[in-house]
Amino acid sequence: MSTRSHPETEGAPAQPAPGRPVPGTLLLGLLGLPALLLALLTWQVAAAGPLLDLDERLSRALVHPDRASELLADLGNVQVAVPVLVLVAGYAARRARSAGVPRWWLPSVAGLVLMVLVPLVVIPLKEWTDRPGTPAVPPATGYYPSGHTATAAVAYGAAALVLLPRLGSRPARRATVATAAVLVAAVSFGLVRRGYHWPLDVLASWCLGALLLGALWLFLRKVAR
Repeated sequence: MSTRSHPETEGAPAQPAPGRPVPGTLLLGLLGLPALLLALLTWQVAAAGPLLDLDERLSRALVHPDRASELLADLGNVQVAVPVLVLVAGYAARRARSAGVPRWWLPSVAGLVLMVLVPLVVIPLKEWTDRPGTPAVPPATGYYPSGHTATAAVAYGAAALVLLPRLGSRPARRATVATAAVLVAAVSFGLVRRGYHWPLDVLASWCLGALLLGALWLFLRKVAR
């Protein structure tokens, strides 16, 4: 009997033993903390709380519109981020199918469904909070939370989570996660630097992205069993 590892599983992240429950502290960190912070930030914006003064001072210190910040912000456009997720999801599904993985299509579909949830959450929050934009943009409302940041966080983050099991080495997995994090950070910096969003708008979308990606990770963990 061959002792060689399967090429698709060699070096893959170790999966918890089947049936092992997720620790409560992990659930709290993945879901509870981002949800709590998102609720707190939303309350501050809706009630014009003291965090808004700090937010506006920070924005004035950071805003410096230039071509570079605009290009970074554009990485959060739906036309840029979503095709990346679609391509990665298709590649991961193809690799999983070739490896004979049961329900090979499910992780990729889950990542795409998560992307659909973003506007379903962001748009009602924008309408409810009705927050005006920074002085760097034309007068309007509906800037909280940042749709571009949420799109980037979920698209690039979900792409990384779906792709990780198909990567055969630890350096490749680390590079994938680092790339997703850098892209989200670049979009966030570009949005604030260009003045397209207040810092709290971006921070709230980080919380939303962490909440959705945490839920996706838990789902993929269950599917992997």
